Amino acid sequence: MLLNQTTGGAMSMIIMYVVVFGAIIYFMTIRPQKKQQKEAEAMHASMQAGDSVLTTSGFYGVIIDIMDNTVIVEFGNNRNCRIPMTKDAIAAVEKPNLTKTEEE
Repeated sequence: MLLNQTTGGAMSMIIMYVVVFGAIIYFMTIRPQKKQQKEAEAMHASMQAGDSVLTTSGFYGVIIDIMDNTVIVEFGNNRNCRIPMTKDAIAAVEKPNLTKTEEE
């Protein structure tokens, strides 16, 4: 009888450790990753033609056209350097600054 009580107490202790470890893993890895993914989706949804972008490979460019999952980005001053890429290749978006004369 004493052996069964000890084994039951040990099992409940193991289960408690597994639950606590699972919660720690969730709050330290899965939850921040989902938050970052939602922020990236919001950034991609707010992109417009004319926005300055930074690609994941480190190139700066300007969005020329946006299709479903593809954007056409113009790099440098050369108008012939337009490259289509997926939205996932965009790491950061910077909206153009509007002056008071442009807003009116």
